Amino acid sequence: MIHALSRRNALALGAAAIVAKSGIAAAHRPVIVELFTSQGCSSCPPADAYLETLKGRPDVVALSYHVDYWDYLGWRDTLGSAEYSQRQYDYAKSRGDKNIYTPQTIINGSKHFVGSQRSLVSGGIDAARIEGAVRRVDVEMSENKTDVMINVGAGEPTKEATLWLMAFAPVISTEIKKGENAGSTIAYYNVVRKMVPAGMWHGEAAKIVLPRSSVIPEDCKGWVALLQEGKVGPVIGAATGGVASSA
Repeated sequence: MIHALSRRNALALGAAAIVAKSGIAAAHRPVIVELFTSQGCSSCPPADAYLETLKGRPDVVALSYHVDYWDYLGWRDTLGSAEYSQRQYDYAKSRGDKNIYTPQTIINGSKHFVGSQRSLVSGGIDAARIEGAVRRVDVEMSENKTDVMINVGAGEPTKEATLWLMAFAPVISTEIKKGENAGSTIAYYNVVRKMVPAGMWHGEAAKIVLPRSSVIPEDCKGWVALLQEGKVGPVIGAATGGVASSA
């Protein structure tokens, strides 16, 4: 069963949790690739460029998050947020390894790699595709002019799971005037601009309805629902909407 979250702005968004009695048909199950990057990180541009390749793969949903902890180096990341830095910290806590760096790529909420090391990331995606087929919860998403609807299937959870909605802009180009990348104009892909904790899942099939105007910013053309163990952990279900649904 999904309970609307009280933290952050979930209640303000008017999320409604409705138990769904019917099952959800198994859908395309992509590998989730999350890149933590920064405009102030000199080693990040190769990883940012590689994400363009990854987002074109039909078996991958690629997202990028801009952290803010390098802002002191002379350039304040125009896309950065402490919220995204916290997500990266929460991943490290969930894994128990305290490994936080940029560019860091996390695959299916679990294993991490240096985001610019293409062969390692590609191998991690291949491994995650096999591992992810073992235990998955069906998730589907649809939308209309006013709402975004997320259906989550029933399953046997090892622990409670958090349902997240990530809205992203397909590409944002930024001219960087100071810091380690001064003088560069860099394109960033599938940039997460809104991150909403939509509810908690405890194993029962459910449907959540979110007001579209509150969870999808105007510059975002795609969105992804992620069901993750605990607060931020292994991805056990995912669905896409907007431009992401045609990837």
